[in-house]
Amino acid sequence: MSSTSREAELSADRLGPSKITPLPARAAANAPAAQAHGIARNPGMKLDLGFMESMRSVNRSALERRVASLTKRRSIKADNQAAWLLRAVACMDLTTLNSNDTDERVRRLCAKAVNPFRRDIVEGLGISGEKIRPAAVCVYHPFVATAVDALRGSGIHVAAVSTAFPHGLTPLSTRLQEIEASVSDGADEIDVVIPRGLVFAAQWQELYNEIVAMRAACGEAHLKVILGTGDLATLRNVMLASMVAMMAGADFIKTSTGKESVNATLPVGLAMVRAIRAYFEETGYLIGFKPAGGISTAKASLDWLVLMKEELGRRWLEPDLFRFGASSLLTDIERQLEHHLTGHYSANHRHAMA
Repeated sequence: MSSTSREAELSADRLGPSKITPLPARAAANAPAAQAHGIARNPGMKLDLGFMESMRSVNRSALERRVASLTKRRSIKADNQAAWLLRAVACMDLTTLNSNDTDERVRRLCAKAVNPFRRDIVEGLGISGEKIRPAAVCVYHPFVATAVDALRGSGIHVAAVSTAFPHGLTPLSTRLQEIEASVSDGADEIDVVIPRGLVFAAQWQELYNEIVAMRAACGEAHLKVILGTGDLATLRNVMLASMVAMMAGADFIKTSTGKESVNATLPVGLAMVRAIRAYFEETGYLIGFKPAGGISTAKASLDWLVLMKEELGRRWLEPDLFRFGASSLLTDIERQLEHHLTGHYSANHRHAMA
């Protein structure tokens, strides 16, 4: 695929509110389909250690300089900022992964996903005719059926964290059974976590085989592979683990479980999106990216959106290719939108639980 055709493929209209984009179709093709029809699903490829070797060199200082320049270069204000924040909501996986989760908490979260903004904010922004909602609700396996029932007919996806989240250290057969159980209960997205020890030991073939098996267990459900970047220690490990996950058929690569001491950071995100770009240039397949953990402010969401726009282009600002893993982010975005309309910030307790 030529650079010209790739640029044409990634070009799109200006950023603005849109309805939730459906997940990509399962049928594979070497060239991505038009945006309105989803994208070709990544079928994976054979483990190519030579390709991985070409990606080993990661310059942390250069990545940090690039990130610093990205976040300072753009100043998004007024109506433009409101539009970008609405885009952030449309790309959100609204998440609850707490030890004290209950069916009622999950139902409340789903109700917030269906109606993310107060009516006065919707009317003030003039978006009454648009269904701007989070792309998915993400829960533990025991609550998948509850979320599926609560979201039925809304167009919002249900994501389940599986494979012994957050550590991923149970036997592979047990992890695969958990995936199959979540799919059986109605989850259409599965967030799996890799055993980080396979990365430290450079056991790339074993890691590849495990992810291939997870992809097969998902069936039609889409696979998001969590690297646990805060545990991987180096950007080189992050880059190589990203490449293995994509070669094994991941639909998304995801930074963190949200349970590590260090979660999503912009330099790590930049390394991962450049791995996505390299994989696209090699295969023609578009892979999604999901930063998760610690993204709790509207300002942080704008930084991530700018990173995606500058590094991968407008096409990666759609929810079939970009997601935030977030729990409290929606509340802060709602507060920022109210400030945009009224000039005043409201207290968190004025907004429904997110």
